[in-house]
Amino acid sequence: MSTTPPGWARRLTSRRVAPFVALLPLLLGGLLIGLLGTAERTVGPADELPEGSGVAEAAALAERLPDDATSTAIVLWTAEDGELSRSTLQEIQRLAGDLPGGSGDAAPIPSEDGTAVILPLELDTKTASDTSGAVAELREQLGSSAPDGVLTQVTGPAAVQADLAKVFEGADLTLLATTAAVVTVLLVLTYRSPVLWVVPLVVVGVADRLATVLATHVLELVGTAWNESTTGILSVLVFGAGTDYALLLISRYRDELKGEESRHLAMARALHRTAEAVLSSSTTVVVGVLTLLLSLTPSTRGLGLASAVGIVVAALMVMTALPAALVLFGRWVFWPRVPRVGDPTTVQTARVWNAVGGLVGRRPVAVAVVSTLVLVALALPGLGIRTGLSQSEQFLDEPEAISASERLAESFPAGSAEPARVLSTAPQEEVLALVESSSAVRSARPTASGDGVVQVDAVLDARPGTSQAVEAVEALRADIAADPDLADTTVVSGSDASRIDERDGAARDRLLVLPLILVLVLGALVLLLRSVVAPLVLVATVVATYLAALGASWVVFTQLLGFEALDVSAPLFAFLFLVALGVDYNIFLVTRAREEAAEHGTGPGVLRALAATGGVITSAGVLLAAVFATLGVLPLVVLAQLGVVIGIGVLLDTLLVRTVLVPSLVVLLGERFWWPRRVR
Repeated sequence: MSTTPPGWARRLTSRRVAPFVALLPLLLGGLLIGLLGTAERTVGPADELPEGSGVAEAAALAERLPDDATSTAIVLWTAEDGELSRSTLQEIQRLAGDLPGGSGDAAPIPSEDGTAVILPLELDTKTASDTSGAVAELREQLGSSAPDGVLTQVTGPAAVQADLAKVFEGADLTLLATTAAVVTVLLVLTYRSPVLWVVPLVVVGVADRLATVLATHVLELVGTAWNESTTGILSVLVFGAGTDYALLLISRYRDELKGEESRHLAMARALHRTAEAVLSSSTTVVVGVLTLLLSLTPSTRGLGLASAVGIVVAALMVMTALPAALVLFGRWVFWPRVPRVGDPTTVQTARVWNAVGGLVGRRPVAVAVVSTLVLVALALPGLGIRTGLSQSEQFLDEPEAISASERLAESFPAGSAEPARVLSTAPQEEVLALVESSSAVRSARPTASGDGVVQVDAVLDARPGTSQAVEAVEALRADIAADPDLADTTVVSGSDASRIDERDGAARDRLLVLPLILVLVLGALVLLLRSVVAPLVLVATVVATYLAALGASWVVFTQLLGFEALDVSAPLFAFLFLVALGVDYNIFLVTRAREEAAEHGTGPGVLRALAATGGVITSAGVLLAAVFATLGVLPLVVLAQLGVVIGIGVLLDTLLVRTVLVPSLVVLLGERFWWPRRVR
């Protein structure tokens, strides 16, 4: 059914205006990218810590200490075979006095089994780059002077921070290159054209870089923290969503060219028809990701705001520069499959999707029941999901600081590598006495004081990163809470304390954010579709997809990849992106179904919509799943987990939910699907 497109669409794609609309956003985007660049990240001590938690309060107290600009590194010397000889111990003693953070009378500590020696050092580390530089220099110095037969390693908080920064060196470039390569391959396979893929790739590529620049400057302007993974996730999100929008527009444009001689008018119609779906989709994604602003963790709030900026940039670029650019190139850009007036439309040629639609139309009840049972079966393994990764489990490749910490625990008291840090405004003697009296503590010593704050390091009787270490921290905190003089003035920090507080903060975020995402996305769909029943059906199917993806992913993690738990943030992030992005494909289908229903009725309309959009939505889903899978090139387990969960979820949504479940439900509901709106 041909319609006259609105004036804005005709003007944007007109012969006179299109060149400016195509080039201006790209040139302005390139100018901003070149002039502004990515904002420099300022690392705060509490960026990754839930507000109001014990570790966040400890970070605030630590800033008052005069030695706060230092971080502890632990040098570990271990015999490659047997015990360390007396001459080797003397050589280590001599080397210790020359190390930064040590002194001429520095005292290395030998283990009782005689196989290892440690030396704690306080490195000057005012910034994250200072930490990385200091640890690198220390390792270089140790490597050039290590005694024969002795393995030298560096661990401790400073080394862990430095290794984390090191594994991210060049990661953004690697991710960008991998993502662009994946998108290129899939676009070439989708269009089977040596030319067409270049246009959307350039537009989305500029959108990606522009989104990163604008997002980081917005975060800097409003004072919101972000971390190393924020820009990586943002890049994947912009490439995935932007390319999806482009696929939808180009598919509709190709169909319109088969019924309209003027490419300008054909694009105006395609843009008009696509704009509603893209607006609905991008709005739901933006509304969804902005719920992260309610998170207790500053860096999580930064991810939410950055993602919202990215989606807005992607949608604007695809809805302005892309249609104008395609019009400039003319029909030949589709070569060798150039659409001509009179060619059959997608609905007429989509044999596979017409066959699927025929099955759904004949047996809607059976199709709905079987597809629901498949989702339930996939979701069941999720009942056994465990969350919470220790520090050593957070890396895909184990860095030196982690392996050294594990070796240290074999020869020294389990908690020596990462002692718990107790900070207080109470008198030092009282704090030390209480900490030493705790059954969870093996030894304790005061390490810093100033401005009314004292710090006591407590070696716990448990290996860091284990459930026993978590129990030890909880026991120490309980002992402090039971003392009326110290309960309100004393807090415990450290890696295991952070693990506890991050777990509790993530649980609180899930309790608040997950229901809010559903309510807001549902509300956005009600406003955009002007229906009540349709949004309820769409949101329910997306939630079912999430649960199935989580269950299926848990099997992959435990049986194939060897992950023993999910990161505490993975369920929330996966839910957010699957709900927001999963609704996309249903919106694409339903907006086309509403258009077809006005002429053919709801049942036949949704089946025609399935035939018309089946190919492009499947291509978009496969592409989005592949793009999120590229998160696996980054070094953190949580990002690999997100890539797997979202990838499986998008494929389920594309190949099962949107293909058969939603159409079968629409056929069963009939005109009631649009209630209270009428489409005919």
